Amino acid sequence: MKLIVSSAILFLISTFSIAQSFPIGHTTITFNDPTRTGGFGSGGGTGRQIQSEIYYPGTTSGEDVNVASGTFPVLIVGHGFVMAWDAYQNIWEELAPNGYILVFPRTEGSFTTNHEDFGKDLSLCANKMQLEGSNSSSLFFNHILNATAIIGHSMGGGATMLAASSNSSIQAIVGLAPAETAPSAIDSASNITVPALIMSGSSDGVTPPSDHHLPIYNALNSSCKYYISITGGAHCYFANSNFNCDFGESTSSTGISVTRGEQQTILNDYLVKWMDYQLKSDITAKTAFDALLVSDTRITYMDNCATTTLIEKKESTIKIFPNPANNWITVELKSPQQTPILITNVLGEIIIEITLQGNLATIDTAHWPRGTYILKAQGETEKFLKL
Repeated sequence: MKLIVSSAILFLISTFSIAQSFPIGHTTITFNDPTRTGGFGSGGGTGRQIQSEIYYPGTTSGEDVNVASGTFPVLIVGHGFVMAWDAYQNIWEELAPNGYILVFPRTEGSFTTNHEDFGKDLSLCANKMQLEGSNSSSLFFNHILNATAIIGHSMGGGATMLAASSNSSIQAIVGLAPAETAPSAIDSASNITVPALIMSGSSDGVTPPSDHHLPIYNALNSSCKYYISITGGAHCYFANSNFNCDFGESTSSTGISVTRGEQQTILNDYLVKWMDYQLKSDITAKTAFDALLVSDTRITYMDNCATTTLIEKKESTIKIFPNPANNWITVELKSPQQTPILITNVLGEIIIEITLQGNLATIDTAHWPRGTYILKAQGETEKFLKL
């Protein structure tokens, strides 16, 4: 249903980014899991070594500088298959200045990855960072807010599901083109109840959304979940240029119609608002997030979250019935006229495009795959489910 955004909300959207911007500090900590072996790095003690690169709000920019005054949420970030942490500079450069501590474990970076271990590494880093806040000898002493989320890209997105399914301290998750893993990220998603954001590129051929992102999203038992598909988006564009990822995409993805910079702008537009609401309880961030969703022509989306009370609905000029549909749908327009109608799937792929003569049309859907579809007409959007 089309939503009307009040002038107050438009003001919130336009001014939301006006906030304190911190210099970026960096340090390296090697965490240790005495119950396992392997990992990456040294100096963390006996057992599995989990060297982590940490970017944070600093008093100045630089190595091991003091943390800025205040307490900050923690984001654990899982990298993609054979991708290094530094491919995600775009993420730490966006979030650290906005008051977040980002932790990038460097384990499982080879071609022989263990997804289960990587999920455990993400979970352990989340727990260890909370302890850093109470450790008087730590750089982060008294600077850690009791609020942690996990963000993962590709393999790291799948590992995010593995980690969050067994760690009750995680408050929110984000999957960027999340990949199915072994053990199954899809199966693990069914154990996740915290708020979740899945972001996908509709032209991703590395982890096709219908095989990876959508099954993970559908399996989530999250109290609030969103699926955002960037129209013409890629798999690798959630990160900076990386040879291994880019080579894989060059052999598998077709139809990419956005640039890397454009995709990262879209990512940032949603990610900061999502985190500010989930981890900082900023209701204006949620209002801005919801308002952007309904006006953004760059994406399609699904959700099971109620919009904020500041966004008011008006009566739609489109009716679709039955909904859910099986063999057919009837489209009724309030204003009879010659009207173009466009129906896409959630990936932004056009299913049918017709011009309605009058105010009623019946469309055969018998051979369409099961799923959610989006109908656009007369400047409005409606969703319906095909069984």
